[in-house]
Amino acid sequence: MRIDKFAAEQTGISRADAKAMIKKRQIIVNGEPVRSGEVHVDPQKDDIVIGGKHIIYREHLYIMLNKPAGTVCAVKDELSPTVLELIPPELRRKGIFPAGRLDKDTEGFVFITDDGALAHRMLSPRSHVEKEYEVTLEKPAEESYKEIFASGMTIDGGEKCLPAEMIFTEDRKKVRLIICEGKYHQVKRMMEAVGNRVVFLRRIRIGGIPLDPNLPLGKCREILHKEAANLYAKQ
Repeated sequence: MRIDKFAAEQTGISRADAKAMIKKRQIIVNGEPVRSGEVHVDPQKDDIVIGGKHIIYREHLYIMLNKPAGTVCAVKDELSPTVLELIPPELRRKGIFPAGRLDKDTEGFVFITDDGALAHRMLSPRSHVEKEYEVTLEKPAEESYKEIFASGMTIDGGEKCLPAEMIFTEDRKKVRLIICEGKYHQVKRMMEAVGNRVVFLRRIRIGGIPLDPNLPLGKCREILHKEAANLYAKQ
């Protein structure tokens, strides 16, 4: 792989930026400054330093973000800050995007990656990847909700939902809901369909990966490849 292409893919800088860094001797391969963007490297074997940082090659990048309210799950937005703006420079790379969406006012786990195939599989209802939410309601949840949600309810507009699991807590205004699809405003619409209203929503798990309880709002961390395999696991 050409070093300018490698630098762009692994760090998120442009090829033009990579070439400018090469001119300044800021890209080092196996202890020697690179003198041309056309130099080929073996990412699996070569020791590569870009801008003073050792770069460990990863074919794909997987990130857990604890999304705060007020941000949107988009690559670009003219009106609101996006989740990608919360990714620090050391975790940015070309082609990353949020796999799936959370509403602007919803908090919690957003999965960010540049792996389109994995994202497509994860988001497909046929994969039945669970998404678990903490839900605060306007009124206490009723016992009947469990059966209604488990049966695969119909929400406004006639959309049929796959079966979902509701878990009660001691406070009936606070429940957990597990769904395995991602219709537009689905959790809010499901609650409205049974005559209640969501006042706060937070996603706490995707598949077999729970939101890191030590990850502050607005912060993110890398998900290792072996951990990403747990996306398809059930809890």
